[in-house]
Amino acid sequence: MELTASYEGAIPQGILSKYQFCEVRNAAAILNATSPRLWEEILSVLDGFSLSKEDICAAGGNKSDIAARLDEAFRELGWREGRVDTLIQLKVATSPYRKVGEEKGIIVESIVENKGYKVDNFKGRVALDVEWNAKDGNLDRDVGVYRALYDAAVIDAAVLITRTQTDLRDLAVRLDAESTKFATTTTTNLNKLLPRLTRGDGGGCPILAIAISAQTVEM
Repeated sequence: MELTASYEGAIPQGILSKYQFCEVRNAAAILNATSPRLWEEILSVLDGFSLSKEDICAAGGNKSDIAARLDEAFRELGWREGRVDTLIQLKVATSPYRKVGEEKGIIVESIVENKGYKVDNFKGRVALDVEWNAKDGNLDRDVGVYRALYDAAVIDAAVLITRTQTDLRDLAVRLDAESTKFATTTTTNLNKLLPRLTRGDGGGCPILAIAISAQTVEM
């Protein structure tokens, strides 16, 4: 699946310069067109967010604090964590064969229930997750949930906020010669997300990826 670039015309230059972006199915343009108020809220959070030197140098990359700060910013705007449960009801009704005396058909019902997926932030018809430095398998879960929600006509598009890898690692080394932060490539980052988008894991769902980068850092 080819990447699109509608975000170049939908996002102010000041925000474009702070993050790295990629998308499929013109996600930014769709968000702007179908949920303009929510789109403005997303841009507002991005504009007001920044990393500090302490965020980069703190043990563990300050993972929980960074994700919590972003989630809190969305909470204040009315976004809420959502749980995605799937309930499928199957029903087969056979017709009676009257030549052998059957008066009624047989109805067979089966219910399949799948619980437990969560979306970090949900509002209106938009799902948004923050994956700062988690196991990269979380990306499979997130993109799969977006696909299911889109196929069920619950959302129009999804946003996934993650981080870059190389430039943040290089910045961490420059700031702290002893730092091993961002050394692993097995945690969530834009490079890990890209293959999942381009091979079409999200199905028809427009997905916008936003990566916190070295340009997001205020020294």
